[in-house]
Amino acid sequence: MHKNHQISATVLLRNHQVILNGKVIFEVAKDLELSVFLKACYQDLEIDYAKFYKMDLLSKLGFIASEYLAKDQKLNSETALILQNSAGSLETDLNYQASISDENAFASPSVFVYTLPNIVLGELSIRHQLQTENAFFISEKFDASFLIVYLQNLFSTNKANAAICGWLDLDKEGYNVFLSLITQDEKGKALTAENLKENYEQFKTRA
Repeated sequence: MHKNHQISATVLLRNHQVILNGKVIFEVAKDLELSVFLKACYQDLEIDYAKFYKMDLLSKLGFIASEYLAKDQKLNSETALILQNSAGSLETDLNYQASISDENAFASPSVFVYTLPNIVLGELSIRHQLQTENAFFISEKFDASFLIVYLQNLFSTNKANAAICGWLDLDKEGYNVFLSLITQDEKGKALTAENLKENYEQFKTRA
């Protein structure tokens, strides 16, 4: 555990539900397309950010989850972004490949730019004016212990004073989003691998 930091808030996007700190705060019918769910979330948040509509699905998932985390408190510029998933940007990669498979097709720069998973970090940094560390790691499964070690290093070296960390995954099987906001708020939950993993396993069914 890091002595000065706590898990202040946790959000999960699963089964077309938004689960904030263990409570379902928004949901739509499970048979709707993912894009419809994300648009409904955007409207629920009552924000105005036109660039949202240009993002790929992975970036939209990260955007929506982080917006719910930051709904009641503004992220400071020293908030790090440390994310993991198992598929990288595979969903967008496949869509891009399909779009250029026709010999007469024109490669779209606006789609190509999202064929790297760390693009979502750039989108979130621009949205919240974050100016510190960000990293996206590929892992077979959610690795809470790895995140704790990485976060402890960031905080102990003063490279960041807060963080959003977690799992942001999208592939042909569905999506699975779990993000935690780490701050120095004394009212939060102890920052341990056990607590991160316990939060992640809530409502574990993949959407």
